[in-house]
Amino acid sequence: MSSIAVPGAVVAPGRAWHTDLPVLLVAVCWGASYLAAKDITTPRTVLAVLVLRFALVLPVLAVAGRRSLRALTGAQWRGAALLGLILSGVFLLETYGVVHTSATNAGLIISLTMIFTPLAEAAVTRTRPTPPFLGAAALSVLGVVLLTQGGGFTRPSAGDLLMLLAALARTLHVLAVSRIRAVQSADALPLTTVQLGTAVAVFALLSAGTGISTGGTTPWATAVDFGPREWAGLLFLSALCTLFAFFVQMWAVRRTSPSRVSLLLGTEPLWAAAAGIALGGERLGALGLAGGALVLAGTAWGRRTAG
Repeated sequence: MSSIAVPGAVVAPGRAWHTDLPVLLVAVCWGASYLAAKDITTPRTVLAVLVLRFALVLPVLAVAGRRSLRALTGAQWRGAALLGLILSGVFLLETYGVVHTSATNAGLIISLTMIFTPLAEAAVTRTRPTPPFLGAAALSVLGVVLLTQGGGFTRPSAGDLLMLLAALARTLHVLAVSRIRAVQSADALPLTTVQLGTAVAVFALLSAGTGISTGGTTPWATAVDFGPREWAGLLFLSALCTLFAFFVQMWAVRRTSPSRVSLLLGTEPLWAAAAGIALGGERLGALGLAGGALVLAGTAWGRRTAG
């Protein structure tokens, strides 16, 4: 998920839904993306799917932002490329994670980014989080513990741990965006394009080297093997979860407040759980349901107290 912090205008209440609805649709798409990724990806095809997913949208972004790309300074290119390296780690952890856990767990665990980010920011700035925020963080952590124990108290799966690492990697990415001075004056479109281009290069290199040597498949071979269902899932991830989502964010923050956009996008884990249960046939059990509720409550509480 990518958020853009730019000033926005305040819209009249009667017209707010015109802006809210597309943003909410982005949150729905992001929530469903975990199930879509799980449906079309296997441990052998993770790298290939990542190359295909972002290579499909990269030319569109590059053409749309060709002028602003040429305007980037050398420092901005280097900063964006560094962010792209971090972003590639986020997507690798997320995609490998969702392959090895449920889509519901993936969407709920990754929402811990909303708790980890203020905690990390407090550590960097050497400020103490407020007691309410610490309470929200504790509630979220307890929720994750229960969420991963839906069938009784056992070790969390490898996928659950990978998603936890992905949430930490997302936190690192958010912090890097706010701390790398060179990128703060860059427009969102070229910054995103360079980041995704760097990530695609990383995925392609891994796919051509370690991926194949460990039993992976090339992007081309994976594309040839895809049937209509897999291509539909891939296009959903590329066109809606990446391209559509990015341009809706750019459009929405100019018509409403960034806080309102962030609040709507924060419903992503709700839609991830809904998609996993309603479409994926996943079941959480009593402990899992309680844990999911605590994660949602804790992250919502933490978002309010951190803001």
